[in-house]
Amino acid sequence: MAVYTEVSFDEAAALIARLSIGELKSLQPISSGIENTNYFADTAHGRYVLTLFERLTHEQLPFYLQLMKHLSERGIPVPRPYGDARGEILHTLKGKPAAVVDRLRGRHHLAPDAPHCAMVGDMLARMHLAAHDFPMVQPNLRGLAWWAETAPVVRPFVTSEQAKLLDTELAFQRQLADSAAHRGLPEAAIHADLFRDNVMFEAGDDGRDQLTGFFDFYFAGVDKLLFDVGVCLNDWCIDLASGRLDEERAQAFVAAYDAVRPLASSELRLLPAMMRAAALRFWISRLWDFFLPRDAHLLTPHDPGHFERVLRARVEAPWHFTRL
Repeated sequence: MAVYTEVSFDEAAALIARLSIGELKSLQPISSGIENTNYFADTAHGRYVLTLFERLTHEQLPFYLQLMKHLSERGIPVPRPYGDARGEILHTLKGKPAAVVDRLRGRHHLAPDAPHCAMVGDMLARMHLAAHDFPMVQPNLRGLAWWAETAPVVRPFVTSEQAKLLDTELAFQRQLADSAAHRGLPEAAIHADLFRDNVMFEAGDDGRDQLTGFFDFYFAGVDKLLFDVGVCLNDWCIDLASGRLDEERAQAFVAAYDAVRPLASSELRLLPAMMRAAALRFWISRLWDFFLPRDAHLLTPHDPGHFERVLRARVEAPWHFTRL
């Protein structure tokens, strides 16, 4: 969500005017994140997010936008894309693909406790079930093939000890992907990037936080549902300083998920390996963004050392979910 492409108020207003969502009143750049250019766009009718896509193409984007539309229509709280008079939800602005979606209510909860993790686990399972009949197919573009392609590119920037971990874990994940157990895991469209800053909460009438939505689906793809669970466990349920798993939060997350979409025995068995896969994916991408950054206004790359610590912790201390 860095700003790579600057958009003027008048340029944004011209696009907004075609969508029948009210006259544009304010436009504010969003500085967090690293993939796309994002602006908060408030109109006379509501609050929205304008996104210009910096890496994804016009050919790739219908999958993400139609997935959000599909989930929204099935009651999953995700941003709904807005179309023009012809119903087109993929637009062009400054020569780049663009979309306008709902801005979710609430705020991030960057220090989650077990109840927050349970809410995310519950809704993730509901999202996976809702995605089961989504007809479009597009692979996870940051999956194993991308790891194998990108690891040699970032390898010259790491120490020999880090290179050993990178090589060893990539070999492990290749072997895992070739196994019959892995090939048989359930799959559908997944979010693949459901970190703490991609979920919103707001206080309910009783003062307790309620989940108001998931957003930023632009890493989504068809992949193993268990990979989404691993991504979430590695962010929502860890001590950020050390990367160690907080077992109370992890148990709450997976128990809530399992209550909605019961995990198969193969998924329970492979969960520790999938948590390693999720850690490897984000370690490689953060190395890439850190050492080979793109120019952008307001861009702050994430520390790649964080997911190195997470990966080492997952290798050294595998965790298995136990049904109580």
